[in-house]
Amino acid sequence: MPGSLRPALAPATLLLGLGLVAGGSASAQSLTPTEEAIARYVDEHTEEAIAFLERVVNINSGTMNHAGVRETGRAFEAELAALGFDVRWIDMPAEVNRAGHLFAEVDGGAGPRVLLIGHLDTVFEENSPFQRFERDGPVATGPGVEDMKGGNVVVLLALRALHSVGALDDARIVVAFTGDEEKPGHPLEIARADLIDAGRRSDVALGFEGGVDGTTTATVARRGSSGWTLRVTGERGHSSQVFGEKYGAGAIFETARILADFYDEVRGEEYLTFNPGIILGGTDVSFDEADSGGSAFGKTNVIAQTVVVDGGLRFISGDQEERTRAAMRRVVERHLPKTSADISFEDGYPAMPPNDGNLELLGVLDQLSRDLGLGPVEAVDPARRGAADISFVASHVDGLDGLGLAGEGSHTIEELVDLSSLPIVAKRAALLIHRLTKAESAR
Repeated sequence: MPGSLRPALAPATLLLGLGLVAGGSASAQSLTPTEEAIARYVDEHTEEAIAFLERVVNINSGTMNHAGVRETGRAFEAELAALGFDVRWIDMPAEVNRAGHLFAEVDGGAGPRVLLIGHLDTVFEENSPFQRFERDGPVATGPGVEDMKGGNVVVLLALRALHSVGALDDARIVVAFTGDEEKPGHPLEIARADLIDAGRRSDVALGFEGGVDGTTTATVARRGSSGWTLRVTGERGHSSQVFGEKYGAGAIFETARILADFYDEVRGEEYLTFNPGIILGGTDVSFDEADSGGSAFGKTNVIAQTVVVDGGLRFISGDQEERTRAAMRRVVERHLPKTSADISFEDGYPAMPPNDGNLELLGVLDQLSRDLGLGPVEAVDPARRGAADISFVASHVDGLDGLGLAGEGSHTIEELVDLSSLPIVAKRAALLIHRLTKAESAR
């Protein structure tokens, strides 16, 4: 774990107060009879969970297939209701243009409330050629099999195991499966309002996106993601007069200067990246932000008048994001002769910064994994993680992510999971939830 991931923050009072901090090297703790029963249940019902995974993967739930997202939600609704959860579907208003979210809750005690986060949608819309679950021994492929219907099934199997021993009776758990993680609706203030509210009411958040490096890691920090758009104008004129006093440098040279200065002056901080994803320039430009595309017309003998650049920004904290935006603005404020430019920023996913509480949760997970005989769990480098829904609650609650199935190829037609990872991560999830919700009696 790099030193930069261990900022000097206040300890997680919840975990410390309940004596749950394992610290990674804490003394061994044997499983209780209840925990052994939970682990046995997972082993005995893994194939049932895989069958359910096949069922939901075969429902197309591309983000914009609202009916498919809703159908996937109904499949999980029935399972969660059977476990005693109070289940509700939250429709989104027309302006958000998304299917909605599935929330389920049990509130049977006075202990810590644990928030479990997943999502129902995938990147594969109805026109994708990648539509069906296929299994070859321990390997399964299919749209969303890892990202993240597999993670949702981990949640379900863990909760079934807890239910089998009566461990949900006095637990406080919120399940939040969003319907638009892959392409969030806007405004985000509405699209993520219910998730943020659940985070504020919870003591711990656990995210079930797929893991990195198999089952050996968990995520204590994720980079945030936001957008930026650069618009540049110049004086149109005959190319023979470019660089002259009347017409100056033109929009394309000014854009090249800005992007080069971004690279030279803004780049360099750990975990910071900014990428110009599309650029259109010429005499006339048409850019459709919603479709991330457009057209440009220009001639080699005409000085370019207009350029549009659309890009993305990744950051490890809100401070880093704001610092970077300020640095980019300073670059844009300088101009080559007879040009002008402005840059605008669009908020997206916030960062999930590393903090002591997240690291202490990792210690709890690491300890119970060792107790199960499954070996240690380490923190994954946040540079290897993209944005996720858990980031929206990271400012309100300590959390861990990457607790889902081991796999690879997410967002591609090569997406697959290792089904042998299911009992491993489901046992860990079940015992982590159990020890957190039953913290006072866990030791």
